[in-house]
Amino acid sequence: MSNRLQAVRGMNDILPGVTPGWQWMERCIAETVQAYGFSEIRMPVMEPTALFARSIGEVTDIVEKEMYTFEDRNGDSITLRPEGTAGCVRAGEQHGLLYNQVQRLWYLGPMFRHERPQKGRYRQFHQVGVEVFGLPGPDVDAELILLCARLWRKLGIAESVTLQINSLGSAEARTAYRDSLVAFLQSHHDELDADSQRRLTSNPLRILDSKVPQTQALLADGPVLADYLDDESAAHFAGFCALLDRAGVAYEINPRLVRGLDYYGKTVFEWVTSALGAQGTVCAGGRYDGLVEHLGGKATPAVGFAMGLERLILMLETLGVLEQLPASTPHACVVAVGEAAEQERLVLAERLRDALPALRLEVILGTGGMKARMKKADRSGARYALILGESELAADQITVRDLRSDGAQVTVAAAEISGWLQGHLTVT
Repeated sequence: MSNRLQAVRGMNDILPGVTPGWQWMERCIAETVQAYGFSEIRMPVMEPTALFARSIGEVTDIVEKEMYTFEDRNGDSITLRPEGTAGCVRAGEQHGLLYNQVQRLWYLGPMFRHERPQKGRYRQFHQVGVEVFGLPGPDVDAELILLCARLWRKLGIAESVTLQINSLGSAEARTAYRDSLVAFLQSHHDELDADSQRRLTSNPLRILDSKVPQTQALLADGPVLADYLDDESAAHFAGFCALLDRAGVAYEINPRLVRGLDYYGKTVFEWVTSALGAQGTVCAGGRYDGLVEHLGGKATPAVGFAMGLERLILMLETLGVLEQLPASTPHACVVAVGEAAEQERLVLAERLRDALPALRLEVILGTGGMKARMKKADRSGARYALILGESELAADQITVRDLRSDGAQVTVAAAEISGWLQGHLTVT
């Protein structure tokens, strides 16, 4: 049996060949959310277990089956965060950021859930979350949708996502609907799949999310949440829809759309795609006006969304977007031969980086002769090799070889090499 160490199942390495795509995607996200006035917050990856039990709900799949929970050396129950909203609320409340204030916060980082790994869904995964506190109206709900729509355009996937929306109403409206739904489903108990039968006594609204065709067919004849909405929630949802219509954002009202976490109420939404098969949700969120108070703070209106980055990367790969990105290979390599030239190569490279801050420049280090070093330069993917040898040092010149055409060479004065590179490369 091999003793070779491997990563924990479902916790994957992101290798150098794919990190440029991640960096580009993360840059697009950061630029977009910051353009809407959001400030970044960074929370710990571990929180007290009680935070998630109280916020997510004791009878959700996440708390019951999926959390990485353990006791630390002090005997305290600690959990690796399965989502970001609860931690963001905890941080905001702990540091006095929420009460009677408007906060626009965003975060990016790893989350952890012990579920069956599959493509686009892992046990350690990365999420971007966007949260707004202190604004109760439908206008901020609509603005978050517009933010997402702008991001999809920036990423080049706008034609491949569809917006679905719904309203969960107030807690009282959901209770009334829940009672009606349970009564209906109990009369069809034997027709439900096993998972839905279990949820019937614990979290019946999650049955609306069932992917079992027979259960979905049964629900088509069941009660609809829209019929139970209170007047305030109905007016909020109508205002939300009107703002989307005014902005020209297409959407579908999905009366079966619920969120998997207990803290949502009123507006909920998902951006979905058919490009990923069963893993069709790209971004999801909604309003959670009661969560801050539930966690011990003052009543604070709040709304937000989260998107899984592994799933978004998978979509960008599937649609061929990442293939269109500019190369992240070096623009040029410095190749030095001879002891004196080797002493000078790092100084030359630093001088070029000072003159051209966006220049991607690799110095070929290590042992080997001229032929071996030129092979390394060629394998780097660089366009040019900047060759420095004894003759170049004596003449205060650099020999530039084009590695991507016929290997043609030119000689450039050392004092003019940065200008030559700027004229021959797109350095951005």
